[in-house]
Amino acid sequence: KRKAAFGSVGRRIPYRILHVINQDGESLGNMHRAEALKLMDQHGLKLVLLRENADPPVYRLMTGQQIHEEQLKRAEKKKASPKPGMVQKDLSFSSAIAKNDLETKIKQIAQWIEKKYHVKVTVRQAKDSNTDMFMLFDRILEAVSEKATYLSKPKVTREGVSTCTLRHMSDKELKAYQKTEKQDNSAVKKDENQDLKSSESHQ
Repeated sequence: KRKAAFGSVGRRIPYRILHVINQDGESLGNMHRAEALKLMDQHGLKLVLLRENADPPVYRLMTGQQIHEEQLKRAEKKKASPKPGMVQKDLSFSSAIAKNDLETKIKQIAQWIEKKYHVKVTVRQAKDSNTDMFMLFDRILEAVSEKATYLSKPKVTREGVSTCTLRHMSDKELKAYQKTEKQDNSAVKKDENQDLKSSESHQ
């Protein structure tokens, strides 16, 4: 049985008695479905099934905006979780990591990316370190940017801890990346030639 997508159930409620939670996340207790539908209509809200196998099943009254935000959150989480058969490696270190240690970690990440693994990087903020954790993530991505991109962008998961997940670029992304690299390089060469010409003409 496929798990139903998160969203409004409309007025289709197969259960007579429900446990209802209001839009602020507070429990309103058990009630008859007619009562729940009445509340939904009165406040212009939607009913969402939270736990079907509870007794009685748990429904929550939510606004359209709340439903949309929760769907985005779930999609992001699903995207970040490894697909079946996908190997995910975890790497964590402190923001006070020494330069050569960071280079060793980057080499390890590059090897994993080469094998098409997903790599979850977790950085813990060291007590006396004022290193920007997001700058560390940028530095790592820059070092492996020829092959890798973010599967889930850097974010703070809890105080003092940030994570991101890297993945190997698809063939299509690689081609697009190489194309922009070529364009950038030819633009740089053009500028250098212009500089050369202008310095020669000044002599």
